[in-house]
Amino acid sequence: MASSGDYQLLCLENPLLDIQGKGDAAFLEKYGLKPNDAILAEEKHMGIYEDLLQNHNAKLIAGGAAQNTARGAQYMLPAKSVVYIGCVGKDKYSDILLEANREAGLRAEYRYDESAPTGRCGVVITGHDRSMCTDLAAANCYKIEHLQANWSLVEQAKVFYVGGYHLTVCVPAVMALAEEAAAKNKVFILSLSAPFIPQFFKDPLDQTAPYWDYVIGNETEALSYAESHNLNTKDIAAIAKHMAGLPKKNTARPRTVIITQGTDPTLVAVGNNSGAEVTVKEFPVHPIDKSEINDTNGAGDAFAGGFVAGIVEGKKLEDCVDMGQWLAKLSIRELGPSYPYPKQSYAPS
Repeated sequence: MASSGDYQLLCLENPLLDIQGKGDAAFLEKYGLKPNDAILAEEKHMGIYEDLLQNHNAKLIAGGAAQNTARGAQYMLPAKSVVYIGCVGKDKYSDILLEANREAGLRAEYRYDESAPTGRCGVVITGHDRSMCTDLAAANCYKIEHLQANWSLVEQAKVFYVGGYHLTVCVPAVMALAEEAAAKNKVFILSLSAPFIPQFFKDPLDQTAPYWDYVIGNETEALSYAESHNLNTKDIAAIAKHMAGLPKKNTARPRTVIITQGTDPTLVAVGNNSGAEVTVKEFPVHPIDKSEINDTNGAGDAFAGGFVAGIVEGKKLEDCVDMGQWLAKLSIRELGPSYPYPKQSYAPS
């Protein structure tokens, strides 16, 4: 499935403008945040955005997890390979997102909401940790009618990547892509996105599970999945094996579960449809000196971008993992979820 640049990858989720600044333990405590977490904003959090801008020298950065992944995949693929879909407001912040996507060569087909502003995510950096607090705003207003109006893009794509955050917004749109993938033997990839998705949105997550060809998460998301599904284990490999062995709609493809663990090896569990034992492989991460780490915000999104680019190009699984780790290593040297320019070319490790 080598990419020919004809929008073979379609990504769906919540476009956000990141408001990113440095904080400390007292700042996190002020807003009831954990050092390395992602939550949806409540009323008590609404002051954080202006606080970051006024008092913490915050930067405005194009964000939204799957939008970061889409830019990352486009970074590694031929021109016109990736299209991204989500909902924004009609304001200067959506213009910033559009311009960032244009610079990255990413096609964005936004739904514009008439009443809500573009969503924003407060990103608080403490050391190498990042805490994210999201006010979805317009991103929460996505409608399946917009996807239906752009169905030609769905039909054209061969790979669908959906961020789990969208399970809080428009499950019918997620399921429409999942069912299209299963019916036409296309690839459906879901990211777990954050621990609160398995914890508080278990039912819609489980609704998508039979359609997962690939599911990507990190160790804290895997632990949250295990807890919400009463697996009674904290063994990451065992959790990955369980997820890989779940019933599957499209039996023409095995299910592959990818769990990143920061600097620890990436775990990959590959299911099968024969009832045989699920295998788990470990892939050591690309080493990087701590002095080179600028910002880990978006590292997981970058990994997903590189990995998905490999899937679009029809690469072997181990090459896809390597591409993900390569792009994540580039991203953490940059500010926010971004990639270096002039563009670097991938070379296998």
